[in-house]
Amino acid sequence: MGNDEHTPVSDLTTVQPPSTEYDVALLDLDGVVYTGQGAVPNAVTALAEARAGGLRLAFVTNNASRTPSAVAAHLSALGVPATQADVVTSAQAAARLIAARVPPGSRVLVAGSVGLRLALRARGLRPVSVAADRPVAVVVGFSPAMNWALLTEAALAVRAGALFVATNADPTLPSPRGLQPGNGSLLRVIATATGIEPVVAGKPEPPLHREAVARTGCRRPLVVGDRLDTDIEGATRGGADSMLVLSGVSTPRELVLAAPSRRPSYVAEDLRGLLEPQPVVGVVRGGAAAPGAELQAWAVRCGGWTARRMDAQGPVTLEGDGDRLDGLRALCVVSWSGKQVTAEMVDPALDRLDGHS
Repeated sequence: MGNDEHTPVSDLTTVQPPSTEYDVALLDLDGVVYTGQGAVPNAVTALAEARAGGLRLAFVTNNASRTPSAVAAHLSALGVPATQADVVTSAQAAARLIAARVPPGSRVLVAGSVGLRLALRARGLRPVSVAADRPVAVVVGFSPAMNWALLTEAALAVRAGALFVATNADPTLPSPRGLQPGNGSLLRVIATATGIEPVVAGKPEPPLHREAVARTGCRRPLVVGDRLDTDIEGATRGGADSMLVLSGVSTPRELVLAAPSRRPSYVAEDLRGLLEPQPVVGVVRGGAAAPGAELQAWAVRCGGWTARRMDAQGPVTLEGDGDRLDGLRALCVVSWSGKQVTAEMVDPALDRLDGHS
């Protein structure tokens, strides 16, 4: 069929909806299910339909500021029924990590919220608030009430030799007002003052993914998130497939430029992507590369869009029409083939896609 014939270039693309391919969706919360107190558009109905079709849902969050029961209550109020058993937090992962390294009943200085304190108590540890109590570990988790005095106590304890643990290292946190400082920003105060870097429990580090797998008993999970640097990289490190939704932090430009460890299996505008067949991205036959070239896919098509890359140093071009996501998928496959592309090489194609949407 000449140039109209296609062959798949990724075994992670499929004509089936992801909700039919996995046993549990491990869903991030901020920027995926809700932003602040309100639901992300389409999230409630999409999750209800996915659940009705047999997909189990677990809510896995780097945010350690609330207890699982509080998170479950919030989800239920939004129309996503959940119990505390459905919620896995970085506070729980951090508590398990600390409990594995210190004797039972050890004092742990908590720079964080009540959710973090309860997670530590559930592991048989004793939360404290001042360095004078000689804690064997310090754990820092995001809290809107964090203050200089508590950060000072944490820094003093770390300097005195306490194990330094962080629930997560997210530099920012999505909110209705925009990106706000996250736990990673708070950590820099202590790390700068002590010269010591923390052991991190949350995404993208493995402890939180392991915690979610253990609590759900899943065999083939799909990680769903809005951040390439936490959700998607965490899935890669955990050996799981992933879906990036564009309803939160990471942008199409960041996706196209993503390093191998941050490349998702699927991309969707929002959680409706769980229910939508994922189109196969195919190589356009006849678009052969120059002899000896390292690129594997010089021209690919998805839906009505064709993305091309003429050589390893040249720009990536985009032609066609149709669904914006199909064009983005084609751009990703071409950009991820062979040598890493630069922003200058893909920005014109992304501008064309933005102008079409």
